[in-house]
Amino acid sequence: MKKFFILFMVFMLVLSFTACENEAQSNDSEPSSVERKETEEVEDMTAMKMSVTIGEQSFTATLENNDATHELLKLMEKAPISIEMDDYSGFEKVGPLGKSLPSDNRKMTTQAGDIVLYSGNQIVMFYGSNSWEYTGIGRIDDLSGWEDALGTGSVTAVFSIAK
Repeated sequence: MKKFFILFMVFMLVLSFTACENEAQSNDSEPSSVERKETEEVEDMTAMKMSVTIGEQSFTATLENNDATHELLKLMEKAPISIEMDDYSGFEKVGPLGKSLPSDNRKMTTQAGDIVLYSGNQIVMFYGSNSWEYTGIGRIDDLSGWEDALGTGSVTAVFSIAK
């Protein structure tokens, strides 16, 4: 009788562990409503686009998902942002935003089409490459005509939320 009781208790213990494991696995496979909302917000942000107009040419940029771009989007919701940009060292155009944005600078090597935040209040658009500490803003999706649009000397770039 004692053996039967011990075997029964071991069986019940194993059964309860199995049930707990299955419950944990089912909870892991179904995200909570908070997790679903966070995932949707990230997907919405990764799909956010910005228009960059230089003269008669318009380009679309895919935005980074960070505090700087969130603040930039808030500014563009009010009105398009126009920035006078000057050539710097033959690989980038730089211009003052007129407002500081949150930055999370990290060392990066930029490529043509990258748009970054420098010193918290300068927008930089690259048609060449550079290594420095920046906060990523976005990247031009199609570089066709990008370098020609930026040209030499100063340009005016208008940033707006892409439709």
